[in-house]
Amino acid sequence: MMSIQDEIKELKEEKNAIILAHNYQPKEIQDIADFLGDSLELCIKASEIDDKDLVVFCGVDFMAETAYILNPDKKIVIPDLEAECPMAHMLPEEELLKSIEEHPDAGVILYVNSIAEAKQHADTLCTSANAVKVTESLPHDKILFGPDNNLATHVQKKIEKEIIPTPKGGHCYVHKLFHIEDVELKREQYPNATIICHPECNIEVQEACDEVLSTGGMLRFIAESDEEEFVIGTEIDMITRLNSEIPGKKLYPLLEGAICETMKLHTLEKVRDALKNESPEVTVPDDVASKSLKAVQHMLDASK
Repeated sequence: MMSIQDEIKELKEEKNAIILAHNYQPKEIQDIADFLGDSLELCIKASEIDDKDLVVFCGVDFMAETAYILNPDKKIVIPDLEAECPMAHMLPEEELLKSIEEHPDAGVILYVNSIAEAKQHADTLCTSANAVKVTESLPHDKILFGPDNNLATHVQKKIEKEIIPTPKGGHCYVHKLFHIEDVELKREQYPNATIICHPECNIEVQEACDEVLSTGGMLRFIAESDEEEFVIGTEIDMITRLNSEIPGKKLYPLLEGAICETMKLHTLEKVRDALKNESPEVTVPDDVASKSLKAVQHMLDASK
């Protein structure tokens, strides 16, 4: 009897498909992905898939939407439509437009973790990996930044421009789980470990850690480091990828319960069915996609 992994492999070839997966996907999804990465790496990969007809995106909704914005001529599917990023929905279009009206002289940078309707009003987008670089690429002295207030604070600490967080703000509920007490406890448990966290964490947690890095940044940092022990302050399955690609390091989670439930909605069965049925399909209205593309492209160009 054919395994489900073999079914997926066969369907990929039949459909001329590619499977993109985020670092927070569970091991079984990471293992069948053609490409695994953080938000920036996935955006870059999505801009390079000229030779594929079908893209299966194992991540959350805004990632699949961004893939569509970059590839309106391709079919983009997500195994489970319920895989939404709560942060992305914390900045609705009307709230952003109100903030833009209040700060007409500010450049507008949106975290890629935002809905397409909001993206269309941005000068550029950013990810946690390139937020500082992208912010510096705009000519404006003031930057309206949303929806993640913690990332906005992280950027403000590194540049001289005035960063204006969108008023109601936004956050990642997973990274909000980390507290300074967790960092202090891990320092006691693993005194020789380097403690790394994500810039979506609260600022006091960032300041208590040794390094603040995107997930892609974590991978590169650990791979290049001579140190052997690391505490990882992000979603738990980042350690799955790290263990797979950098064997021999001792990796400990900052918090065992740091789990993004929506990232875990995708299963092998749903990936197989998405390939077989070429659905559920993700699309963005043409006018929204064309306006959003300018912001996405600016981000990609600024990241080079």
